[in-house]
Amino acid sequence: MPANLTPEYLKAEKWFREATTTDEKVLALERMLAVMPKHKGTDHLKADLRRKLSKLKEVATQKKGGKHVDIFHVPRSGAGQIVLLGTPNCGKSSIVAGLTNAKINVADFPFATSAPVPGMVTFEDVQIQLVDMPPITADYSAPGQVGTYRNCDLIAIVIDLSADVQEQLDICLDFLESKNLLVDAETPALDEHGNVLAKRAFCICTKSDIAKPGALETLKKSCKYPFEFVEVSNQTGVGLEELPAKFFSLLGIIRIYAKPPGKPADMTDPFTLPVGSTVMDMATAIHRQLAEKLRFARIWGIGVYDGQNAQRNHVLNDKDIIELHFN
Repeated sequence: MPANLTPEYLKAEKWFREATTTDEKVLALERMLAVMPKHKGTDHLKADLRRKLSKLKEVATQKKGGKHVDIFHVPRSGAGQIVLLGTPNCGKSSIVAGLTNAKINVADFPFATSAPVPGMVTFEDVQIQLVDMPPITADYSAPGQVGTYRNCDLIAIVIDLSADVQEQLDICLDFLESKNLLVDAETPALDEHGNVLAKRAFCICTKSDIAKPGALETLKKSCKYPFEFVEVSNQTGVGLEELPAKFFSLLGIIRIYAKPPGKPADMTDPFTLPVGSTVMDMATAIHRQLAEKLRFARIWGIGVYDGQNAQRNHVLNDKDIIELHFN
């Protein structure tokens, strides 16, 4: 019986063939198994893939037990992690240097950045992690580099408006698409089990002060994805001050302030939750086991009167203050 493999499966298979690390091959195989048509014609193929997956996981476990250090593993910090992607000298390092206190090597020559460099961006009362990365070209990306993008919250594609914007965009999209990193018609953000499959992305357009005429418009028209485009100049500073607010917005998070009963709210260190989170989500963020003992909550914020009782399924808004009462 023919397997009748779908385009989605073939895309994952191509990703597996091009994978350069064990972890990436494991992800690709898991994707192939998830999208494989379920009928008798695929039984032998499914068994073969499961054997390969088992062997690769065994290899990965053995490596983790040794002294191997993955330089591309960047521990997440702050309210969200945004990782930059771009070609040589597109301005990635200058963005991180301009917005964080990270020790960045900003240079006029290519590949000055050889490993991830994280820094913290401040937006009002929250910290957002911004990670500089080695550049990619049409022919090269550092082995293991894809892992950093696989584990982040948001990918920022950096395009130099003074150079060939079409070429840069093509290189970045080819990289992301070949690794199944972009949310599109074939690759959703989550699979049926809630596992993350792909990432959202947007474009930071640098060197606006020396941009070629019509460069931004050309870039927007040639991009098949509905990205947001943010225009900045590292030289003049135009647009850089607005980036932290844009990061916060694109991360899709809200700030919630906890108020202990009978005491003032802590307005200095908010909890950050995904947009659409409820009172119960907030209780779980504070203490997962204690959340089941939630009796009621009081809320101060948007669309409620001060101290109003709120149900567990009440949807929270940015800067709400919550007072939780447990049994």
